[in-house]
Amino acid sequence: MGDLESLENGQTAAAPRPATSNERIASLDFIRGIAVMGILAANIVAFGQPFGAYMYPAGFLTEHGVTSDWLWAAQFVLVDGKMRGLFTLLFGAGMMLFMERAWARGATRWLQARRLFWLGVFGLVHFFFIWRGDILFYYAVIGLAVLLMVGWQAQTQLKVGIWGYLAGAFLYAVMMAPLPLVADTELGEQANFSEMRAELEVAKQEALADDVIETEIVQSGDYAGYVVHRFKEHGSEPLSNIALFFMETLPLMLIGMALYRMGLFSGEFDPGKQRRWGWTGVMVGGALHLIIALWAMAGGLTYYGTLAAFVGISPVPRLVMVLGLAALLSLYAPHATGWLGQRISAAGRAAFSNYLGTSIVMLFVFHGWALGLFGRLDRPQLYLVVAVTWVLMLLWSKPWLDRFRYGPLEWLWRCLTYGRIFAMRR
Repeated sequence: MGDLESLENGQTAAAPRPATSNERIASLDFIRGIAVMGILAANIVAFGQPFGAYMYPAGFLTEHGVTSDWLWAAQFVLVDGKMRGLFTLLFGAGMMLFMERAWARGATRWLQARRLFWLGVFGLVHFFFIWRGDILFYYAVIGLAVLLMVGWQAQTQLKVGIWGYLAGAFLYAVMMAPLPLVADTELGEQANFSEMRAELEVAKQEALADDVIETEIVQSGDYAGYVVHRFKEHGSEPLSNIALFFMETLPLMLIGMALYRMGLFSGEFDPGKQRRWGWTGVMVGGALHLIIALWAMAGGLTYYGTLAAFVGISPVPRLVMVLGLAALLSLYAPHATGWLGQRISAAGRAAFSNYLGTSIVMLFVFHGWALGLFGRLDRPQLYLVVAVTWVLMLLWSKPWLDRFRYGPLEWLWRCLTYGRIFAMRR
């Protein structure tokens, strides 16, 4: 997402050779393409099954057997949170790129603020009229806070980002990690915890009951009722998402800004060290995620067990894995010049259109007024939908960008930001 044009900076004779502006942009596009495709793989369950099934396999309306349980674990280890984290890093880097270009033209942070305002508008439309799992609105609001920090030194941004993320991870752990102990073990039967256990059960049943109502509306094809329910029952959710994701999103944006300025996406790190750092992050983070997944499976993949796994226990391993992925993909991206690499880069250059576009496509796939597949596909079948959508994403993005300067929504966002109409055709 974002305008990935930036200025060429004067380069020194240091080795390795820093990437040119266009090379840096191409690398970021490739990584963004991987991230936007991965986000669909993470979100597909919440598109095609009740929203709570995203974490809680028993929320599926189809059978979730042993094979699906292991696929849940695979998604948890490889995809969930990692693609969003990678996307957030890149969003921070994109903000920095945009500000470099704005400053060079004599503009101020107000241009970026206007850009974020319109992103928030897109996010609200996405949330209320298309899909409940929107991230754009809280990206926009949290991005306004990050905008106050763009003038900091890169080292300061990195330190504040890492320590802020760790503080948030500690907070999430304190709030979420104990919940399965109370809800699912004998601890909750003790007098001191019985009231809390009852409250947790009520909250669980209320969430599952709302999933039942939404399922009936979606399967009936009542789109107007779908929108009314969203406003009536989830109208405050965009704001609560800001509170829920603030301590993850703001630090990751800061880290993305810092790593961009320090040269991670420009080939300015030692490749050998970057490769070792990247593989260490992926392997260590992946191993820790696997341990958490096995723990959740051993506990029966309960409602609060999976919630604790996603929100309470995995943030630190997730950061380790996200940074590892960013390091490895930054190394690989300059060499991704073949048929597939070019199309992934194009999908990343049109990431905004692809992100919102996939949500619109999923409306047609799952809602009752269209194909009506909501609640009918099991987990393996949902992954087939992901694969087909990936193919469509890769097929349309490059031909479009060969003819036009921007993706369709990128063009609209740019016009709204600058308050004028830009030429589309090359």
